[in-house]
Amino acid sequence: MEFVYRTVRSDRKTLAIEIKNDGSITVRAPRRCSDKVIEDFVLSKEKWINKHLSSLPAPTPSFSDSELAEMRERTAMLVYPRVRYYSSLMGLTPTSVKITSAKTRFGSCSSKNALCFSLYLCLYPEEAIDYVVVHELAHIKHKNHGALFHRTVEKYLPLAKEYRKLLKKRSEA
Repeated sequence: MEFVYRTVRSDRKTLAIEIKNDGSITVRAPRRCSDKVIEDFVLSKEKWINKHLSSLPAPTPSFSDSELAEMRERTAMLVYPRVRYYSSLMGLTPTSVKITSAKTRFGSCSSKNALCFSLYLCLYPEEAIDYVVVHELAHIKHKNHGALFHRTVEKYLPLAKEYRKLLKKRSEA
């Protein structure tokens, strides 16, 4: 299969392939690497590229301003009570909670323990929202994705791995 990709040459020593959420492919190569070597490299990674392209999230549909405002409101009504509940249960308190229009991440936790949640969360099942809330609250205690972080998430959501899978599929709701 032929792939359309962009080549970026730099002072690096190795070849690398980057696949973005929009499906665009970038090949990073050493400055003096020939086009033939790059092409052969891409062809040798065909199976890997296809696997990653097929696992990309569905593109976010376009919404009108009024639809986005409604989604923000609906997400707030779903997220804020969950943050209060799990925050109390976990003994972890965020400094603030906001609903954002982020398209590439469902949630984030700043170094100052401010939590942000994407308004697009309302498109997913409630178990998926629980997972994102607990995940971000766990970052108040563990600022990484290490073993202690995962144990914390699974302590409060034993089915966390199953709930996380729901984020890969757009809700039918």
